[in-house]
Amino acid sequence: MDSHDEAVRTGVASDVVFLEAVEINPVIVHGGGKRISKALKASGVESRFVNGLRYTDAATVEIVNRVLSQEVNAEIVDLVNAAGGVAKGFAGTEIFTCKKHVSGNEDYGFVGELISVNTTPLANCIARGITPVISPTARDADGQIHNCNADIAAAQTAIALAAKRLVFMSDVPGLLHNPDDVETVIPHLDVAEVNGLKKVGIIASGMIPKVDSAVTAINAGVDKVSFVDGRINHAVLLEIFTDKGIGTEIVK
Repeated sequence: MDSHDEAVRTGVASDVVFLEAVEINPVIVHGGGKRISKALKASGVESRFVNGLRYTDAATVEIVNRVLSQEVNAEIVDLVNAAGGVAKGFAGTEIFTCKKHVSGNEDYGFVGELISVNTTPLANCIARGITPVISPTARDADGQIHNCNADIAAAQTAIALAAKRLVFMSDVPGLLHNPDDVETVIPHLDVAEVNGLKKVGIIASGMIPKVDSAVTAINAGVDKVSFVDGRINHAVLLEIFTDKGIGTEIVK
């Protein structure tokens, strides 16, 4: 729901309410990269990326936590409730624990690597027909807040809850054979094909963490992972309830 288009946002919220009504028990893990960049710019803090991850110093993590856990999270909860559903927001720091992300000699600042998911409050919501809405922040063993990748957080949440389906929603129609041609959506992908597509560059840059998270989820027991374009009306419902689907599905 990281979109400025009110029709898109309300449409997605309506789909969530429908899923609640048919007792599919949705759980939302959201990002907010565009909002974070805007807030950082307004505060005079430079946005810097290291290997595709937002470098997160002390000033940045404070803004990230405010934008994700207070502003965006509350807005999504309000959207779902206004559409007739029942949602409850959780700061990721209530749900996720992490350790500092380390990769080579690079310094990422307060970027976290998730190590556990507190499913108790989520399961309590699900049992009562309430949709949990979770921001992708986490605390380490010392209580320090970290910024985490929303795709990875969503996958780890799905695994922890033993979910059957995981849907990644963004502003692209799915995994593309040609990133410059939206008509080249790959409708079906087996996890065994992923490494080959990485080698030839079809899975690259920002799609890598999404696809890697999908593979991790499937290998951990999630039946199917889908990538859909949230700008398409009822994209989630079309992907879940139709044989053809509307984006890319990854299975094992």
